[in-house]
Amino acid sequence: MKKFLSIFLSLIFIFQMSTVCFATEADKPAEVTGGFTQEDFLVTKGTDIVNQKGEKVILKGVNLGGWLIQEDWLCPYEEVADHHEMLETLIDRFGTEKAYELMNTYEDNFITEYDLDVIKEMGFNAVRVPFWYRNFYSDDKGTKILDENGKWDLSKLEWVVEECSERRLYVVLDMHGAPGFQSDAPHSGKGHSCQLYDKTEEGEFYRTLTDELWTEIALRFKGNPAVAMYDLLNEPMCDVPCGELTRRVNNESIYLRLYDTVRAADADHIITMEAIWTGFALPWAWARGWKNVVYQVHFYNNSDFIFAFFLLLTRFLHPTVPLMMGEFYPHQKTTWEGCFKSLKKYEYSWFLWTYKAANHGMWESDWCMKGAADGFERAKIKTDSYEEIARKWGEKIQTQNTYVDTGHYDRDVAAHFK
Repeated sequence: MKKFLSIFLSLIFIFQMSTVCFATEADKPAEVTGGFTQEDFLVTKGTDIVNQKGEKVILKGVNLGGWLIQEDWLCPYEEVADHHEMLETLIDRFGTEKAYELMNTYEDNFITEYDLDVIKEMGFNAVRVPFWYRNFYSDDKGTKILDENGKWDLSKLEWVVEECSERRLYVVLDMHGAPGFQSDAPHSGKGHSCQLYDKTEEGEFYRTLTDELWTEIALRFKGNPAVAMYDLLNEPMCDVPCGELTRRVNNESIYLRLYDTVRAADADHIITMEAIWTGFALPWAWARGWKNVVYQVHFYNNSDFIFAFFLLLTRFLHPTVPLMMGEFYPHQKTTWEGCFKSLKKYEYSWFLWTYKAANHGMWESDWCMKGAADGFERAKIKTDSYEEIARKWGEKIQTQNTYVDTGHYDRDVAAHFK
């Protein structure tokens, strides 16, 4: 039986290696200004990611966690549990327009051109950009945020893609928090609120909004070589009390829908789907007709051996697609050397979590490269005045002003395995 399985998987692998998805000439826009050209547009070829010249590309990046979607343990706020409560509290206190003015102040200062320069200088070639639906909808009813020209405002994503293109940094656009929420974890924007999968009228409404948002994003970035891939849902079904079978069934159902949604708007960009903690949570891509896809896992554990076994197991379960470690960070007994050695051996693209955090308890020692210096002030969402929140989220949170190198990123080790 083992011999038959081995032969069967080998045949699948050979079949997939014989196929390659290139961007079609008809869909290509004019050359994009900046560092990237159409030759840099990424697609999959068997288990590799390649550019239009057929050169293999392994993405080696870092997450911009806490920028477009905030989490209490790594962001400069307090008095509320999650981003959803924070935003709704600001709206209740100051009105929608003023609340989003504060959000823009925060976002304009938390990540700037300076940070992208630092990331490029460190040797990374990519960033993963977590965002959530409330960057684009002003409420839970689907009211779009429009720019001064009446166009759906995707300016933050457009800014980071343009700036990264100039620095030759690829961008993974990561839907960290979907309408209705795809997990019970607060990092999707609101804890214990997973309704995206509900077989109800409300659940269908949230899925429709998710379709609408991904359609707009895919249309906006269609043909853009700086965008490496679309990350459809971050950690789907995370913290939901269920077994792996239920998790896989739910993940598969929503991914089947979102894959078709994105492909209808953009036939060429890579799509990445997350199995999160185990490769068992995703089906074989070939069996579902998914092409030009990357499978993604995340890892937070304390053993080099478990890390290596996890990578090997995922490769065994999915031998026909490129694989990516979308989030990880060495801590406790997991080492830089062990992680990078295994990532290189099994040819995973990878993204550290995370670039920057406002030290907020036990996590900061292991989870960020830039940490807030002593005396850092957090915005008190329920009690600070508008002016005080704006001050605390102004230039004070720019990395070069209030953040220091934590020393947890060993560039010598990282460079050794590049």
